[in-house]
Amino acid sequence: MLRHLARKLRASGPVTVAEYMREALTNPAQGYYTRRGGVGESGDFITSPEISQVFGELIGIWYISEWMAMGKPSSFQLVELGPGRGTLTEDILRVFKQLTSVLSKCDVSVHLVEVSPKLSEIQAQMLTGGKVQPNPEDKSAYMEGISKTGIPIFWYRDIQDVPPGYGFYLAHEFFDALPIHKFQRTEKGWREVLVDIDPEAPDQLRFVLSPSSTPATENFIQVRETRDHVEVCPEAGVIIQRLACRIEEDGGAALVADYGHDGTKTDTFRGFRNHKLHDVLSAPGTADLTADVDFSYLRKMAQERTTTLGPIKQREFLKNMGIDLRLQVLLQNSRDTATREQLLHSYDMLMNPEKMGDCFNFFALMPHRRLVHPDKKDKPESKSALPPVAGFNELLLK
Repeated sequence: MLRHLARKLRASGPVTVAEYMREALTNPAQGYYTRRGGVGESGDFITSPEISQVFGELIGIWYISEWMAMGKPSSFQLVELGPGRGTLTEDILRVFKQLTSVLSKCDVSVHLVEVSPKLSEIQAQMLTGGKVQPNPEDKSAYMEGISKTGIPIFWYRDIQDVPPGYGFYLAHEFFDALPIHKFQRTEKGWREVLVDIDPEAPDQLRFVLSPSSTPATENFIQVRETRDHVEVCPEAGVIIQRLACRIEEDGGAALVADYGHDGTKTDTFRGFRNHKLHDVLSAPGTADLTADVDFSYLRKMAQERTTTLGPIKQREFLKNMGIDLRLQVLLQNSRDTATREQLLHSYDMLMNPEKMGDCFNFFALMPHRRLVHPDKKDKPESKSALPPVAGFNELLLK
């Protein structure tokens, strides 16, 4: 990958950080996600669903709670963007199975948006036991199968390939891996940060500033920007717009969980390899590259097509979803000390502010009608209250 990039840089000069990330992560031959994609203990990073089944179960409950609050539509599509190894979907499907009596009259299907051939194989094995079939080129889904719990599952390369319909969308640690542009304020105005070959070490890369303003500088820097260093992810903006359009037209909701901030942070671009921080420019293609999600930008990009909630801290969201009660039930049902210790350890990982509790945020998109009664605009005194949104308000357990 370094040789490939060096040839490209010699031929055409420095590239944007976004182009560098795209090559390093998703190049068909040598990209990190296409070749390895190291999720889990043995990989390069670990995600919340890999730590505890409770995480996925509570997200499954969130979708059912929203489905009920929206009047129990006769069908819904669960659409996950970048599903990793499929652990989160598996935990959600287990909840759907346990609540079959609630969902019995609802037609549920799962739609996974995955670019990595290796990861889609792992997902297929985990969710269907490998019972999948590839589809011909003219079909929008490149693979399909039936989950172990009897729900149809389809795989796509792009969100636009997912058929329209009432949809619940999930993006867990998805937006943080999308390519970002980086900008630096200078005495001569904004300049874009680019990646180039180091002239003193031809087998190494370095950051340089664009000599003048670039098209990205003109388009992505807000007039009232107060920070000196800014990261913008246009691809995240495009995807949020697509989700907002779908939710506005067909109904449903989207839940985003990720590292992030509300338009306050500056330089968050980093690499992970073997669970340790890794120099982003060193050995491209062998490490996960990531940047914190700017939720204020996502909110702007939804362009008021939908209501947005959050971001709120992961520990608040999970607490509102009843994680403490679920932990007590699991502890009471576990017979051996090792299981109890594992449950407490994973709870601490998810909830401790020093660990994942404060790093991760939850953010949601939903139709305006979900939070504003159609008749409330004219008759504010109307008595029938809308149910609160689980996770973003305290869950009242009856």
